[in-house]
Amino acid sequence: MWEPTMAGVLRLPSGRLVRGRGLRRPLPEGPAPTFALYLLGHEPPPVTWETRWLRWPDFWLPSDRTAAGDALCEAWVRAEAERVEIACAGGYGRTGTALACLAVLDGVPGHEAVAYVRRHYARCAVETPWQRRFVSRFR
Repeated sequence: MWEPTMAGVLRLPSGRLVRGRGLRRPLPEGPAPTFALYLLGHEPPPVTWETRWLRWPDFWLPSDRTAAGDALCEAWVRAEAERVEIACAGGYGRTGTALACLAVLDGVPGHEAVAYVRRHYARCAVETPWQRRFVSRFR
């Protein structure tokens, strides 16, 4: 599992730990993820761990919202026993949006999830009004 004190690691109310990060920055120290969900407008480079890619253009929403819901549910379930990473290029907008959706899956009300992620992950997480609306309407 991740350590809750590691940079970029969000602790959900259930205790699940998920690492958020920006792929433009070097891989953080510590163990590698066992599963990663990458949110990019283009296919990510190969890595040695299991991944899932969602086509999600910068500053926008996922191209396929059904696939996004499925992938986010998978990440949430796997985070109970695995090291799960969620990442986009910068690590704030798309990653923050996805982390807020995981918070909703974990029981945080949709209208509170963005504030939860901003408080526990990054103050600038979830960058656009439509990303905030996506979270508030998730599930």
